[in-house]
Amino acid sequence: MQHTGIGLRQPHYADFFACAPLPAFVEVHAENFFADGGAAPQLLQQVRQRGPVSLHGVGLALGSAAGIDPWHLDQLARLVQRVEPVRVSDHAAFARAPWHAGGPVHHANDLLPIAFTDASLAILADNVARVQDRLRRPMLVENLSAYLRWDDDAIAEPAFFNALARRCGCGLLLDVNNLVVNALNDGQDAVAAACAWVDAIDPAIVGEIHLAGYDDGGPLVIDDHGSRVRAPVWQVFRHTVRRLGPRPTLIEWDTALPPLHVLLDEAALAEQVLTEAVPAEPGRAGQVVA
Repeated sequence: MQHTGIGLRQPHYADFFACAPLPAFVEVHAENFFADGGAAPQLLQQVRQRGPVSLHGVGLALGSAAGIDPWHLDQLARLVQRVEPVRVSDHAAFARAPWHAGGPVHHANDLLPIAFTDASLAILADNVARVQDRLRRPMLVENLSAYLRWDDDAIAEPAFFNALARRCGCGLLLDVNNLVVNALNDGQDAVAAACAWVDAIDPAIVGEIHLAGYDDGGPLVIDDHGSRVRAPVWQVFRHTVRRLGPRPTLIEWDTALPPLHVLLDEAALAEQVLTEAVPAEPGRAGQVVA
């Protein structure tokens, strides 16, 4: 596989070291490997010896007005130095805030949505710039699956990410599944709305794409990463590749984990889309991002 990776989780470690051919890269949650000693860092180094690793964070809380936790950033910087990942990413979300004005800052164990306003953009850009300065590399910021909207939203979400990239030089981790989930929960035509979102983004800022499954068995569609990629997500992905060109693409699967070969099958389907949807044209704007 030239472009497609998988999220590597603990139950698949043994099978991963025996599998061939390998995916283009694997992605791990950065916070699981902050420890200096023990089995986890050693295992990650062994994984890194087999091929490229992408670090995907869930705890930087980049949209928090309270700022970045210095300890968390230090741990991430040390991990980046040890692993030398191909990409580092986290979410356009907040999680750090005081319970009351002037009180200590607490960290919620969630990815809470930010408002799309000038004030939120300034906070997010400042925090992303701080992380990038510390890591000495640009990072990717992921669009969120959000289960509420803020009354003061004033900027369309794609325009918000375009402005963020211009302001601080980061890229976008484009989660196609999140686009579909949000559109379904908003009562929209999911494929049309998600494709319109993709059409509004600057192709130059997209550094990686995520694909996953969702749960639509309740009153809300939940981005649970617990099943195969659904048909609407594949449709939007094909449209995305036609517009942007092939980009590193990840199959995310975090709950109800299947055997490793199922993830690799999904990755092969994504690779087929990446290969067939866009003819090879050297120098085109959508060329592969390393």
